[in-house]
Amino acid sequence: MEIKPILSALMRNKTGPILVALQVALSLAILANALHVVNERRAVAARPTGLQDEAATFYFNVRNLNSDGPEQMLATIKRETEVLRAVPGVVSVAQVTQMPISGSGSTNSVALDRRQERESALASVYISGDSLVKTLGLRLVEGRDFQPQELVDVNENASRDLPKQLIITKPLADKLWPNGSAIGKTLYFGTGEEAQGAQIVGVVERLQSAHGDVGERGEWSALVPARLYGNPGSLYAIRAEAGQRDRVMKEAEAALRKSSATPMILEAKTVEEDRQKRYRGDVALAWMLITVSVLLLLITCSGIVGMASLWVTQRRKQIGVRRALGARKLDILRYFIVENVMITSAGVFGGVVLGLGLNHLLVTRLEMARLPAPYLVGGAFVFWALGILAAYGPAWRAASISPATATRSA
Repeated sequence: MEIKPILSALMRNKTGPILVALQVALSLAILANALHVVNERRAVAARPTGLQDEAATFYFNVRNLNSDGPEQMLATIKRETEVLRAVPGVVSVAQVTQMPISGSGSTNSVALDRRQERESALASVYISGDSLVKTLGLRLVEGRDFQPQELVDVNENASRDLPKQLIITKPLADKLWPNGSAIGKTLYFGTGEEAQGAQIVGVVERLQSAHGDVGERGEWSALVPARLYGNPGSLYAIRAEAGQRDRVMKEAEAALRKSSATPMILEAKTVEEDRQKRYRGDVALAWMLITVSVLLLLITCSGIVGMASLWVTQRRKQIGVRRALGARKLDILRYFIVENVMITSAGVFGGVVLGLGLNHLLVTRLEMARLPAPYLVGGAFVFWALGILAAYGPAWRAASISPATATRSA
């Protein structure tokens, strides 16, 4: 088929083709970047916390309503820990200062040398007098867990001294010592003469921060073997046997309340609830972008169908004349499909340029990842296929017009 006559016809009626090409270009640019963002948000929401079994893990935030001194608070923490361990179905219990992706926790600057002017990283610090490796099911990739004699009790109101052993996550280890092992190295909390150093004895695969920060910084965490006491509140992480979490939660809460001679405020939460809350915005954004993408596809398809239908109506007599001169149905059908492919192609090439420009804006302003080529290539094929399918119906109706019917009207 000759392309030149089709191109000449398009140039004589430029408004419709230009509008459709612009619509395809805008739709492709938005669709490619929207799907890229959707996949990024889904990947973020599916990130593992590092816990062995999130579905079986929950925690209690307990506040005892009494005015006992620090030593009595320490005794209460040890008693409550033993009470929780005695509940049937409990695998492990650990008193800890924070939980991953809970939205509440603390970070601390860490350095390779106390003489540094600036910190090397900002780590989320998990302080526990029990084995978090066992309770949370963290996977050791190097070194060992804390030994029993290394787990100490620290009155946080009277002492700032921390234990001299430390476990960190692999992302933090790779950040601080990219070319070697972190085991045996000394890491300092803060900088300056007052910075405290601790020797790294173990490296776990991952443990997300309490705020679930995006990127590698969200997995820069450190474990400190200390049972803090002196404040009225305590946080207990509990891992139950598979499928027993809900029952264990109820029985553990009842056991805690029964064991206390004074009233307590107890809040129970699961890691699954924290995950849903932390990534609610990411999931909502993903669904919103999916909805926008579907609407854009429908609108673009409607535009192509409407333009093709209008051109069939406007060229009704011309089609009849061509049929009378011997043109086959296939020739008429091919003419309209090729015409729409040319318009769609112009829109696709414009959409690739716009898509790259939009992604550059997102990268520079919002620090998002660059748009991979498959999104644009896949989007181009989608719109080419969409152009063919949308034009097929009107083109088939045009090919079905008989010469007598088409030339009957002036």
